[in-house]
Amino acid sequence: MQLPEETAHEKRRETGEPAPTPGTRRPGGRTARTRAAVRDAVLAGLTEHGYPGLTVEYVAEHSGVHKTTLYRRWKDVEGLVADALDLAGEDSWVPPDTGSLEGDLRALAREVVASFTDPAVAVSGSAMIAAAFQSERAAVALRHYYAERFARCEVLVERAARRGELPVSAVVGTAADTPAALPPDTASGTAPAGAIDAGALVRSVSAPLFFRLFITREPIGNTHADQAVAVTLAAARAGAFTTGGTVDDSSGTAP
Repeated sequence: MQLPEETAHEKRRETGEPAPTPGTRRPGGRTARTRAAVRDAVLAGLTEHGYPGLTVEYVAEHSGVHKTTLYRRWKDVEGLVADALDLAGEDSWVPPDTGSLEGDLRALAREVVASFTDPAVAVSGSAMIAAAFQSERAAVALRHYYAERFARCEVLVERAARRGELPVSAVVGTAADTPAALPPDTASGTAPAGAIDAGALVRSVSAPLFFRLFITREPIGNTHADQAVAVTLAAARAGAFTTGGTVDDSSGTAP
């Protein structure tokens, strides 16, 4: 069971322990079942009452876990919400592999649309994001959740580079400030000129979708997903995500 005062992501960052490989899970057993029941109750409470209305008593009643145990392990509502997000990041989700960068990004963008327009799942996801605006610990947990999600997606860019779809010399990820994320000859912590920032490219696809969802509160659909992909691909090919270069808006190719 994770420590109540920190998320598993924070613990990994402090100890240097690598993030779990997608598709791996922590050992099962009673502790895992308890944690899952608590997570489900937290999601139900956020969906039904929002963060201001979520209480430890509600989670105890709907999870079957005594509130004394909840207070001992998670301390408070913030701890419960942070752990629910951390548990969500331990799933087996992997990014799409369609054989092309355009196909992968389109599938990814359409998955975002489906996640936030499907009534069966949209409310709980939106409630989690709303909680992050009211709780700093929830915000930290949400940030780590999406950082890990985007890190999983960087393989899309790596595959595209190997196929020659992107004119780059190397690919760096969201953790480009750590030597492990850099090519062997750039262990100093500086991304080489001509390397593409995979994390920035992947974020560029979902950014306009999240803007419509949570800022302007406009409807989204697959048309918007495809538009976001088209813009991201054009920017990538023009060198917008490439380090040490400038966007060439005349030829449409990376400098």
